[in-house]
Amino acid sequence: MAFSTTRIDPPHVISTPLSPFTPRLRRAFPRNRIFLRSRPPKCNLYLLLDGPRSALCLRVPGGGISLCRHVLFAAVPRTDVVPLEDDSNQDAETGMLLEANQGYGSSAEEEDPDMESKPKASQLRKRVVFGLGIGVSVGGVILAGGWIFTAAFAAAVFIGAGEYFELVRSRGITAGMTPPPQYVSRVCSVICALMPVFTWYFGRINVSVTSAAFLVAIALLLQRGNPRFSQLSSTVFGLFYVGYLPCFWVKLRGLAAPALNTTLGTGWPILLGGPAHWTVGLVATLMAVSSIIAADTFAFLGGKAFGKTPLTNISPKKTWEGAIVGLGGCVATSIVLARIFNWPTSMLSATCLGLLTFFGSIFGDLTESMIKRDAGVKDSGSLIPGHGGILDRVDSYLFTGALVYSFVKTILPLYGL
Repeated sequence: MAFSTTRIDPPHVISTPLSPFTPRLRRAFPRNRIFLRSRPPKCNLYLLLDGPRSALCLRVPGGGISLCRHVLFAAVPRTDVVPLEDDSNQDAETGMLLEANQGYGSSAEEEDPDMESKPKASQLRKRVVFGLGIGVSVGGVILAGGWIFTAAFAAAVFIGAGEYFELVRSRGITAGMTPPPQYVSRVCSVICALMPVFTWYFGRINVSVTSAAFLVAIALLLQRGNPRFSQLSSTVFGLFYVGYLPCFWVKLRGLAAPALNTTLGTGWPILLGGPAHWTVGLVATLMAVSSIIAADTFAFLGGKAFGKTPLTNISPKKTWEGAIVGLGGCVATSIVLARIFNWPTSMLSATCLGLLTFFGSIFGDLTESMIKRDAGVKDSGSLIPGHGGILDRVDSYLFTGALVYSFVKTILPLYGL
């Protein structure tokens, strides 16, 4: 028996160039590829040449040999032969299969590019369905406003705060710091959820944030053991990141000044507030949310079509080309909606609003990407099928609310834009 071995790295597909002198081998592998059912860390692919019992096998470090397919060879050109390594100390066979023909001794179907595309298509369909459902629900909550908007927002903040503190406590981050105790994380999640409620009820949030940070600092300093600064910094940043920043959306939606130039509200049902329901807060919130969605969508499409230059090491998939396309889409959406709502009245103010929205969204996205990268995870959670966790969906909104509120509340009245 002769052994021929070729070391391979962990790609999903191993290309097997077939010589024209091997017609039987070509019939055995019609697509000239062998598909691995999972991604091994590093492995050796062997040809066991033993007459009619010739076979292909795979050896994985820490595992054994898994025979997968008996094949017939008519004439195989000789290649370099590498001595078989001594793996006598290897354990049981790995169970990793290579399937070369349809219907070979397994209930699994042959894997081909079409089958590989099916999970991607299913994932995309799931993202679209749940994305549309989330969009409709969020639109209804924004239109309702008041306590409905505040309660829904508080629930989202509570879940997002839980995801943040889980990231802080993950193995990737705790390797370089000491996380806050679990009871502190839970208390902070509740405090973050109460902040939007206090903002809506009292109209301000500064006192509650300061008081919450003070109480958390006392709890951390008086805990048993050796308190660490990393515990305090990560906890206080959590109060700011997932508690304080989202409150600006409540303040923005609560701006009660009527959008005097808006004519869309003339036919609005009386039960939902009538024309007076179309306030500056409602129009500004709808414009900001729509512009963020446009920025993310155009950035994704632009990156797919033109992306070549990485934007930052924090998120290698983001490109400068995608960011530029996203910026154009965000500003264009802001201008179009300004013309539809007749607010704000000038092109300059609509452009400035679009610019602020874009930079706030991309900065929030990169901030969460940095946290997830340090934590060593892809998604902040698994609450939304196809989308990950709450933080994965709202990261672009966290800083944007504060920027838009400051612009609408301060810049517009100050300069009459």
